[in-house]
Amino acid sequence: MKKLLLIITLLFAANSDILAQASGQINYEVVRKIDQSRLRFMVNGEEVKQGDPNFPTDVPDTRTIGQKVLFAGNFVRENRDEENMMKRVMMEPGGVPQMSNAGRPFEEYLVTDIAAQKILTFVTVGTEKEARTYKSEAPIEPIGGWQLTQQTKKIAGYICQKAIVTYHNEPYTVWFTTELPIRYAPVPALTPEKGVALLIEGSREQFRATKVSLGKVEAVSVMPDIQAETVKPEELTDIRQKAMADFHQKMGPGGGGI
Repeated sequence: MKKLLLIITLLFAANSDILAQASGQINYEVVRKIDQSRLRFMVNGEEVKQGDPNFPTDVPDTRTIGQKVLFAGNFVRENRDEENMMKRVMMEPGGVPQMSNAGRPFEEYLVTDIAAQKILTFVTVGTEKEARTYKSEAPIEPIGGWQLTQQTKKIAGYICQKAIVTYHNEPYTVWFTTELPIRYAPVPALTPEKGVALLIEGSREQFRATKVSLGKVEAVSVMPDIQAETVKPEELTDIRQKAMADFHQKMGPGGGGI
């Protein structure tokens, strides 16, 4: 009987350890090339675009932001640093632009439902009592045609296998590991059949995991907001655009966004 109790105790301890390991955090560094033709700058109250003599000459070619991914149980939540941050540009004709953070027109985060294989996008507009949160859903549709290679390397402490896959009409390199207890990729269409993508490389963007920490994530911190108002994806796009337009108007002359 004592032996049986010992076995049960050991099994319980092992299961508890497995459950603890099924939660954690992944930090990614996201680098994207900037399409300068889409930038908007205001000089003395007038909009200038690429090609205009007053268009800033030292705008960076790339933008780097951090992305924090929390996972627990069946859900993965991701937040991107300054994803919705607007940049205010103060400059005189022919001068050097002075950029500063001008705030956020809305807050946004994504939740991946692993079991249902769908993405829930949440957008909150307004603050405090006037804040309204909207939600839209979209299925995760991983693309096929993966070319697995025998190449491996360690990324953030985990052995990853290299794969090549065509996405947006160009080859992407995806390094993924099966040593983590979830199925996830920071680009949903590039989600592997099993495991987590820790490095994704395209000609205009890169997602690289810089740190992975297991355990210590409560399920409540990644659960979807059940009180959010459900809207269609196209309606959520309209809500974002209106928030951006209102924010540009409030910024007034001398403001710009990248």
